[in-house]
Amino acid sequence: MNRSALVLIAALVCTASPLFAQRAAKPPVAATMASTETINLNTATAAQIATLPGIGPKTADLVVQYRTKNGPFKKIEEVMNVRGIGEKSFLKIKDRLTVAAAQK
Repeated sequence: MNRSALVLIAALVCTASPLFAQRAAKPPVAATMASTETINLNTATAAQIATLPGIGPKTADLVVQYRTKNGPFKKIEEVMNVRGIGEKSFLKIKDRLTVAAAQK
């Protein structure tokens, strides 16, 4: 058996090991938590809003500014009134949004 064949076999054995497969399949804990958290548009900070997929810090700040200027969101679709959040962006994040009233 030549050296190239041995290198190929070694690479296959390493990538097929259960330990390697387990590491590759596990997403980071922070990514898992951030991807499932529901964001209340009426109480969330810009940092919390920025955890939504496709929403960066600038757009998150615009959401907070919109809320401050126009009052609480009545329905989640209103977030599309914020510059930078169109229908495509909204469809990606709508399952993670709520507009529950702020608790006193």
